[in-house]
Amino acid sequence: MNAERLAEMANDIAAYFRSEPDHAAAVAGMVMHLQRFWEPRMRVQIVRHLQDGAGDLDPLAREAVAELGRQAGPAPAGQGGEQVAG
Repeated sequence: MNAERLAEMANDIAAYFRSEPDHAAAVAGMVMHLQRFWEPRMRVQIVRHLQDGAGDLDPLAREAVAELGRQAGPAPAGQGGEQVAG
């Protein structure tokens, strides 16, 4: 999936969690959602997109993706958005 589509999806999730009055709970909820429902390669891709600048991410999505990246640590080789022949 391309990074722009993942950013759109992350922004949609952020829009849902923005209604949470506790900002820390909103970030934690979004991180939990990404961990539960996104494939590992999607999570790696969105974290890399953020590291590349990701001007298209909503501020809440940026914060949650940054936290997701901190929790995940460095990505193993071959876990990015690269295409695998087959």
